[in-house]
Amino acid sequence: MNRDAALAGAAVGVTALALLAVVAVPGVLADPTEDGPVRPGPVDIAETNIGYDESAVRGETVTLGVETRVRHRGNPTPNVTLLVRAVDADSGLVETTRTVDVGTLRDDGETVVATNVTVERAGGYRIETVLFQDERRVDGTGKTVRGLEALTPTYARSTVAFSDRAALPPLSVSVADAAGNRTTLDLAASLTNGGDAPSEDLAVTFVLRQADSNVVATRATSDVDAIRPGRTATTTATATVPTEYNYYLDAVLTRDGVVVDTARTAVNLDPTKRISVNETEEEVEFRVEDFESGDGDGVERETEFETEAGTATSQPGFGPVAAVVALAAAALLARRRHR
Repeated sequence: MNRDAALAGAAVGVTALALLAVVAVPGVLADPTEDGPVRPGPVDIAETNIGYDESAVRGETVTLGVETRVRHRGNPTPNVTLLVRAVDADSGLVETTRTVDVGTLRDDGETVVATNVTVERAGGYRIETVLFQDERRVDGTGKTVRGLEALTPTYARSTVAFSDRAALPPLSVSVADAAGNRTTLDLAASLTNGGDAPSEDLAVTFVLRQADSNVVATRATSDVDAIRPGRTATTTATATVPTEYNYYLDAVLTRDGVVVDTARTAVNLDPTKRISVNETEEEVEFRVEDFESGDGDGVERETEFETEAGTATSQPGFGPVAAVVALAAAALLARRRHR
């Protein structure tokens, strides 16, 4: 067979194979026009913030507001969804789950996605946020909230509380009369209105309990007159108890039957023994913190959309340049063999 004819036939065969690949495998030759396939731009979670509205704090539950900032770059990215779940920090059980359809992200920058999750007002939770694109997990993060029991329900919130100053203690007790084995006490409670409106519907209940037996010796209730904003007022009551015993005095401040504050002190009537109130209390406060272990989210990250040879706008396949190079290589090879 003539060598030139063989080489020419080989070049024709390469060209035919390239054309056949274009027909058989869509996308082998990339379409440089805007109508061709475009790879979605990368998306990830830039930041997550957790807060609450005071009106969303109820007796058993609290609704937390989760604000997630989703960052997007490059080409439009469709079918973006965000999963938000609350996991009990102690048991590891999922308390609640919310899914938000973010839709298509087109502009470069951050998009704020707001979600509400309702949990029990006790203990702590891991609030996890997971980002999906076309049902594929691409990023995740989370924070831990603790001390939910420290949040005051709306119905128990009041601007009036027992005073807490060295010169003006919340409770004071004095002996009004002592006859035989009975002692009459004058009880007083100091209250301060730290709000902007006068108080109303307040009452203080005094409860005296014998220290050794914890038996309630007596109780008395006193209505509280309206207290102007920023003012401190005193409400009083009298109580008669057996002499030569020590007592704990508990005062309960209520508004329309709802407990809004409490105070305690000791009353020593036993000359041979004294008691005091244990003032060491564990302070519980609401706080939000990042996860402490690993990346803090336990979520596999898949945010690398770019490759070493191209950017997020590069197309799959050989491309027209690759086809031309293949044909040129075949022609050069034929020429060298002919020589």
